[in-house]
Amino acid sequence: MPLTVAVQMDPIERINTAGDSTFALMLEAQARGHRLFYYTPDKLSMRDGVVTAPMQPVEVRDVKGDHFTLGEMERRNVADMDVLLLRQDPPFDLAYITTTHLLERVHPRTLVVNNPIHVRNAPEKIFVTEFPQLMPPTLITRDMDAINAFREEHGDIVMKPLYGNGGAAVFKVGRKDPNFGSLFDLFSVTFREPWVVQRFLPQVSEGDKRIILVDGVALGAVNRVPAENDIRSNMVRGGAAETTMLSDREREICDTIGPRLREMGLMFVGIDVIAGNLTEINVTSPTGIRAIKRLGGPDLAVSIWETIEDKVGRA
Repeated sequence: MPLTVAVQMDPIERINTAGDSTFALMLEAQARGHRLFYYTPDKLSMRDGVVTAPMQPVEVRDVKGDHFTLGEMERRNVADMDVLLLRQDPPFDLAYITTTHLLERVHPRTLVVNNPIHVRNAPEKIFVTEFPQLMPPTLITRDMDAINAFREEHGDIVMKPLYGNGGAAVFKVGRKDPNFGSLFDLFSVTFREPWVVQRFLPQVSEGDKRIILVDGVALGAVNRVPAENDIRSNMVRGGAAETTMLSDREREICDTIGPRLREMGLMFVGIDVIAGNLTEINVTSPTGIRAIKRLGGPDLAVSIWETIEDKVGRA
């Protein structure tokens, strides 16, 4: 049955269609006969408990530089949508959190993917700490003494902002690194929140694996190899995508976290694994499905829409 689908996303004219997972989901929704509407998160309003947004019907096509056509804008009640894709990119700040509060008013009457309550309650770098047995040693703090004690115990470490994204401000720091004091000062004035400090995993040079779970089940993966002289494997930072298979350890990780993701209504999730260590659980706007398909893997947009359609049909 055709569905009415709203997509809350960043400006569509700015996306990189070659790698954008939201665009892949829109293409598949359109191919399945669903009607698409588009708006940006800053357009959400709530009056007397009713959540609305000025939406535009949108048609998409996989043509670089000519990938969308927008129709006439009309303010619509979000609760009148069958499905809403919550797909704006981080930063996971108060503006992002506010949208989850507003969308909580319409979910599950309108199926929001992912569940806005648990998007809010499962920030990537904190939620993952529910599974310490799957992770490298990890500290969340902004206290210098705690970081120094962690460095003394583990040697080389990685520091990154708790609510960062896309590999921004990720630093490797040595046990006796003379730059640590300056880096600490820089983080102190730049970020109000604590930071994530983890034992450095040298195997990152062999790749950081992005695994996609759909309704708690691992369905595809891509290995992201950092550029030379960089520890960040994010493809927006120059990382190269390679085909990959899941190891027994990686399947154990997915089997462990999968039931929790399904319980929370986190239907489309991307996890990051380095050398058998879970480092992040990405629930806000996961990416990777176009890279997996391009490298000969499954088209996960199909699996995601099959899952969405099944849940709407059973609602």
